[in-house]
Amino acid sequence: MKIIAADTIVTGPGRNFVTLRISTDEGLTGLGDATLNGRELAVASYLRDHVAPLLAGRDAGRIEDTWQYLYRGAYWRRGPVTMAAIAAVDTALWDIKAKAAGMPLYQLLGGASRTGALAYGHASGRDIPEVLDSVRAVREQGFRAVRVQAGVPGLGAVYGVADPARGDAPAGASGHPRPFEETWDTAAYLRHIPRVFEAVRAEFGPELPLLHDGHHRMTPVQAARLGKDLEAYDLFWLEDATPAEDPSALRLVRGHTTTPLAIGEVFNSVHDYGPLLTERLIDYARSAVTHIGGVTAMRKLLDLAAVHGVKSAIHGPADISPVGMAAAVHLDTAVHNFGIQEYTRHAKETLEVFRPSHTFTDGMLRPSELPGLGVDFDVEAAGRYPYEPAYLPVNRLIDGTVHDW
Repeated sequence: MKIIAADTIVTGPGRNFVTLRISTDEGLTGLGDATLNGRELAVASYLRDHVAPLLAGRDAGRIEDTWQYLYRGAYWRRGPVTMAAIAAVDTALWDIKAKAAGMPLYQLLGGASRTGALAYGHASGRDIPEVLDSVRAVREQGFRAVRVQAGVPGLGAVYGVADPARGDAPAGASGHPRPFEETWDTAAYLRHIPRVFEAVRAEFGPELPLLHDGHHRMTPVQAARLGKDLEAYDLFWLEDATPAEDPSALRLVRGHTTTPLAIGEVFNSVHDYGPLLTERLIDYARSAVTHIGGVTAMRKLLDLAAVHGVKSAIHGPADISPVGMAAAVHLDTAVHNFGIQEYTRHAKETLEVFRPSHTFTDGMLRPSELPGLGVDFDVEAAGRYPYEPAYLPVNRLIDGTVHDW
């Protein structure tokens, strides 16, 4: 079965997405997600100008060989643009292979290891009463685990906290041609967040799994302090407490708190993890199928993580398309060391273009039982939603310095 076409479609139904559709001479097609939030057109060009011409005539069934061919053949390895493009090709080829086999993808990955994948939803508020209302609403949506984010007294908009006046989605994306510049005060944040979790635990009790994302805003010492201060509230995890490019930063944090640590959503290669896995400096690996290099790369990462007692926590924000989300749910179902799955509901406009068949019930995600990934893509509907520039915000410290996060 030969590849005869690889088409890149950029569309903006609620969020911007880059989708690769590979077609074969036997009439099968596969979908891959190549979305890179705020840099979508860079990946689209990489696919159209550099990758698609290399795919014509290749055997669609040689997935590992194609992955290595694209990774090593470019000479310039890794990087978010390259790995998102490779991820799209890889995921589309797995979609095709599973369709050819007549089975859902998770069956090709070894079959189900569980009956459902626990998912967490996102709660946020500008103050503590809003946070409590938001947690209550997320639980009413069926979630059994909740990520809690909160505004900080004295600051304006805070990334990760929905601001109705600004029209933000819960994930905090900016639908504007330039990123918002938000003022940030780490000291005020460190004083306030323990009070937020104290209130949430008092309201909802000790059994609800609670998560929190630090968005890389803390130094190692500050992250260690927050992890220690939050121990009384028994977090499921503290995510992205400090930038993780330097493993020694996580050594410091790990040495001062027993709060579980999650990291990796900005990583784009298994090589980024290195000592974080071998020294057990984290508890959960947070990369996205879309950004780590596809199903092939994610499975290898999670198998390596399993050897070192680290669990999966695949990144799943609204800018991961339903194609990338479907791939995540199939992996969640198959791998032994599943931890939890981030799940952000897509906008109704997104679901006019992408039609996934995985399900969310009783707080659990379950994969499609259709052959392949189980996602249909409506090209005509995609054409009704053109790309518009949109970016995540930039943080500045109270003295005006761009924050190093």
